[in-house]
Amino acid sequence: MQPEFWHTRWHENRIGFHQAEVNRYLRAHYGWLGTASPVFVPLCGKSRDMVWLRAAQRTVLGVELSPLAVEAFFAEDGQVAERRGRGEFLEYQSPGITILLGDYFHLTPDIVGPLGAVYDRAALIAMPPPMRRPYAAQMARLLAPGTPVLLIAPYSLKDPDDGPPFAVSETEVREIFGEAFAIEILQQERETVAQIPRLAEQGLAWRDEVVYGLRRL
Repeated sequence: MQPEFWHTRWHENRIGFHQAEVNRYLRAHYGWLGTASPVFVPLCGKSRDMVWLRAAQRTVLGVELSPLAVEAFFAEDGQVAERRGRGEFLEYQSPGITILLGDYFHLTPDIVGPLGAVYDRAALIAMPPPMRRPYAAQMARLLAPGTPVLLIAPYSLKDPDDGPPFAVSETEVREIFGEAFAIEILQQERETVAQIPRLAEQGLAWRDEVVYGLRRL
């Protein structure tokens, strides 16, 4: 996806990928993230999960391409963020939460500093197939050995080009992350049309919600 795609989605408020509620798999598997801070949230949008992490006594570092998303996050959080330059990024900072406005792929270890953990609910599944391996390689570059990653990547038999969000299989997760990360499945849960009626609108009978625990080698 080109940056213009995401700018258009936010400008037109076509943000069906945004979840108004805190993700239940984050609540269930929060312990995987350990205790170190900050928790890095790539392509963070205006996710309420960051507020939940802050309430759990973690500092949060997000990165987001859309200024509309960043401004909306702090407005909805009732915070006035301080802004300053950080490399080529514009840093928005409020107590406990910092968001870097800019391109995830332009981050460097010097810009982000030491990261305690990573939480990815919406970043990998926002990437079309050609961008997923570079996404994983960039993640490896930013993390020190031993850093935990909580990755949520739903899978279904939808058209591989239908997204975002895209369906990402376990096989692909292992292919793109396997060289630099140890990988285990923390939870796998099948949702059916009977449980999630909107799946029928996508022509799907089921969707697997898969929660991965990764650890940088």
